Amino acid sequence: MTQRMFVPRDASALSVGAERVLQAIGKEVKSRGLDVEIVRNGSRGLYWLEPLVEVEIDGQRIAYGPLRPEDVAGLFEAGWLQGHCGSHALCHGPTEEIPYLKRQTRVTFARMGVTDPLSLEDYRAHGGFKGLERALAMKAEEIVAAIDTSGLRGRGGAGFPTGIKWRTVMNAEGAQKYIVCNADEGDSGTFSDRMQMEGDPYGLIEGMIIAGLAVGADTGYIYLRSEYPHAWEVLEAAIVAATREGVLGSDVLGSGRRFELNLFKGAGSYVCGEETSLLESVEGKRGLVRAKPPLPALQGLFGQPTVVNNVITLASVPGILAQGGEAYQALGSGRSRGTLPFQLAGNLKYTGLVEVPFGMTLRELLYDFGGGSASGRPIRAVQVGGPLGAYLPESRFDLPLDYEAFAAVGATVGHGGIVAFDDRVDMAKMARYAMEFCAIESCGKCTPCRIGSVRGVELLDGMLAARAQRTNNDVLLRDLCQTMLEGSLCAMGGMTPYPVLSALDHYPEDFGLAPKHEEASA
Repeated sequence: MTQRMFVPRDASALSVGAERVLQAIGKEVKSRGLDVEIVRNGSRGLYWLEPLVEVEIDGQRIAYGPLRPEDVAGLFEAGWLQGHCGSHALCHGPTEEIPYLKRQTRVTFARMGVTDPLSLEDYRAHGGFKGLERALAMKAEEIVAAIDTSGLRGRGGAGFPTGIKWRTVMNAEGAQKYIVCNADEGDSGTFSDRMQMEGDPYGLIEGMIIAGLAVGADTGYIYLRSEYPHAWEVLEAAIVAATREGVLGSDVLGSGRRFELNLFKGAGSYVCGEETSLLESVEGKRGLVRAKPPLPALQGLFGQPTVVNNVITLASVPGILAQGGEAYQALGSGRSRGTLPFQLAGNLKYTGLVEVPFGMTLRELLYDFGGGSASGRPIRAVQVGGPLGAYLPESRFDLPLDYEAFAAVGATVGHGGIVAFDDRVDMAKMARYAMEFCAIESCGKCTPCRIGSVRGVELLDGMLAARAQRTNNDVLLRDLCQTMLEGSLCAMGGMTPYPVLSALDHYPEDFGLAPKHEEASA
């Protein structure tokens, strides 16, 4: 009887030797004359265990990791194909029972690591296309109403209600409408978009088709960052397969409806993650931010009404249509409904992807899932929401992860990226990094961002040079940040002050500033 093993093809698993482990497995299988089917799956998101190899025993998958090529022969000798390795140091038992995975609520990522990413048969067997089939039997207004009911908000960072955006495009006049997927995932500590594209590409494709049905668009574009070659390879193959099988093309699932999908490679600009700059890039122009209005929903790609959503937003749509908006809306906290794949990175013991409903606290993610710092030292600061997200001190760790709770303290959930730092971090240097990042990545169109970021670096350099004197010289830097907040054309300059101001507020000693109690007594 043929036995199955699962070896991940995820970029992160490949970076730590998954391909070499696969070669070692293949060598042992051949030399022992075994009948083994090797499935290349996506990662489960337990990155401290990668490469994580699974062996299917009586329909249950047993996890082993992190594996090195030299571990493979011993596992065959110990009988992992027969289920005899339960006490082995690299065995973690049934994959679904690993606590890190079992405590999650996987909705958008339900198929992640379970299926062969390029197998349409596998995708259908695990609930794929049920949402699309239901959408094909619905009117456009009914599809949008389901998204409205779900409470789904844009997962790219802004948190704008998806139903409102779709309804605007649905009602807009235009000779042609477009669905554009923003797959320019450039925030530090984020990888959920990449995982989705590499590990469950049909979920994204299905979501884009449903969006097209909702707003009357028959053409879509995926704008993929150039630094994701593995995602490009998977998406390209998935689009070819979906077109061949009638999922994409002129007759979607035999419905007579049309949807064509194009893959577009970005040119490496961080600011092209901003929707209007992205549209300029797709049109073959330099990635400069457009002034708004008009909104892309009314005049977007090639001047036509356009839905621009990120990968996770669109990949969440099939499940909402399949299960109903009410089921998704039942998860979450306040006005933040459903789940978000949080990405744990930085100085943490257990890094990886954690999909949970909104409302969990930062402390729970850092310690219940992340296991505390990898160094064993206290976690001093956590940046949530990418390189332009605020730094949060330990006193904020019990803040619930939802859009409004974070906005109330000058922070942002963003794309769900979480980067932890222990007590050795120099927060003044981190603030300088944020300003320098903006200076390098700014498109240069507006003065507050273009000039403000450069002046911010100069001010911070001066503060770093003089911090031993413990003076209170942050007034000019704060004024500059306020100008950038209020005057920048897009979130690039408008959010750069978040990490700077939060570092000033919570870690004044790192800047050589007098603590607030000293100021009050002076």
